[in-house]
Amino acid sequence: MTARFGFSHQALDLAALRASVADVANGGYASFEGWVRNHNEGIAVSSLEYEAFQQLAIKEGERIVAEACARFGVTVARCVHRVGALALGDVAVWVGVSAHHRDEAFRACRYIIDEVKHRVPIWKKEHYVTGDSGWVNCERCAAAATVTAGAAAVASESHDRGHSHHDPAHAHHDHAHHEHTHHDHAHHEHSATASGRTAAGLVPDYSRQMTLREVGPAGQAKLTASHVAVVGAGGLGVPVLQFLAGAGVGRLTIIDGDRLEPSNLHRQTWYALSESGELKADLAAQRVRALNPAVHVTAHAERLDALNGARLLAGADLVLDCTDNFSTKFLLNDLMHELGVPVLLASVYQFEGQLQWLRPAPTAACLRCVWPDATRDGLVGNCAEAGVLGPVPGVLGSLQALQALQWLLGLIDDDLDAVTMIDLRSLAITRVRARRRAECSAGSCAPAKRALTQCRAPQANDLEREYAGLAAARAAGLVIIDIRESAERDVSPLAEAGVIAVPMAELLDGRNLPADGRYLLVCARGQRSLAVAGQLRERGLVNVWSLRGGVQALMGLA
Repeated sequence: MTARFGFSHQALDLAALRASVADVANGGYASFEGWVRNHNEGIAVSSLEYEAFQQLAIKEGERIVAEACARFGVTVARCVHRVGALALGDVAVWVGVSAHHRDEAFRACRYIIDEVKHRVPIWKKEHYVTGDSGWVNCERCAAAATVTAGAAAVASESHDRGHSHHDPAHAHHDHAHHEHTHHDHAHHEHSATASGRTAAGLVPDYSRQMTLREVGPAGQAKLTASHVAVVGAGGLGVPVLQFLAGAGVGRLTIIDGDRLEPSNLHRQTWYALSESGELKADLAAQRVRALNPAVHVTAHAERLDALNGARLLAGADLVLDCTDNFSTKFLLNDLMHELGVPVLLASVYQFEGQLQWLRPAPTAACLRCVWPDATRDGLVGNCAEAGVLGPVPGVLGSLQALQALQWLLGLIDDDLDAVTMIDLRSLAITRVRARRRAECSAGSCAPAKRALTQCRAPQANDLEREYAGLAAARAAGLVIIDIRESAERDVSPLAEAGVIAVPMAELLDGRNLPADGRYLLVCARGQRSLAVAGQLRERGLVNVWSLRGGVQALMGLA
């Protein structure tokens, strides 16, 4: 049996190739011939060379031809590509298809050449009359409009078993008429969906992702038309914003009220040490504009809350949670119900991470279906308190960006009602199905039945107190309890006498404190102590407070 896809080091024998697909049972025949022409984008070309990763290329080429036969009901099809040196006018690629009718032959021929140019690993080296040369990936060479655009198409319909040819003048195939970047001449591809131009006259180049048949011009247009809101511009948000901006997502909204700290930089590697103290939202927006000026980016240097959430997220097609606190995650869950916009959550704890989709669908589980009672911030350590290696949030943020792009392109068709858990020490991935609660189906999880303000973190109210020093707190009759772990206390000890060390876990596990006492809880930054104070209040200990800002405030670092 003749191979349906192959390579040739010799000039192609077109008559023999046509005879190899002839079948008297068929009445339609179509062929494609790609010729080497003498110029490309205004540069005179003297000759071409082709190389291919043949072992992989032949398998992929055979697969493409088989797909065409199955898809269009074609009985005979074949493709041959030249490799080695080619002169001007040589045929570089030939596709032949015979079918019962001309329509099937036309469509199968076009499918084969388009897919070969998208998927088969073939490289071209152009030799210019100037003496320069350059290797070019031979991807996306076939014009997407018609088989005859920039190529030769030969088709016929047989009547009474006699083939008559419609043979228009051969135009030059895209082997020398293409849109690829020529590195030696600094030519830049102009994407049909790119918008915006830098001062240097450059435009964004999405060719490497548009080469994917799952993307292409139509998919790129979807990304350009999309609006994604990213809540948090830290360890998760940095890779998310990098990849979304690089992919050409048309509009990005960045929401983050924090300022850059030196301790952020081992995982938030987009920023510079010299920028410490500046607003992350503004820094991230600057980086997005530098990476891709075609992206419209808006920065909001404020923390998302129940009052501003609907305003800041207005118009977004998708929201990505890149924060390290539970209050924002539960708030986004409730805003998802209110605004009808899907949310992709990500979280990190030491070497582990999670991803979870929240969708405003009638059967989808929301965050409150999994956690009916919103977890208080501080009860589970964030990166500052639990510690993290820099690549861990980088991996989770990259996966979050990947999922977001797939969703925008319409490529996610899996069951999204699952929590994906990743252990980056063992590289184990576990997916647990999240089931919708009956109460959620009845509407109790939605904001109509639960006030959005319920999911906010406790504010600076009667749970928090501020003191210039612990001596002032003792003078007010408070017993000071340091709830940090021993390792934290060793690094930043509280030298004041009378401080009691009781780790957070012991307090939450039921260590009893005299009910008539008055207590001030202290942690590193005031988040854990605030959460524990709230828990103890709920257990009936009414005279307990959190030191606002924690040890950092005492040291003047808050």
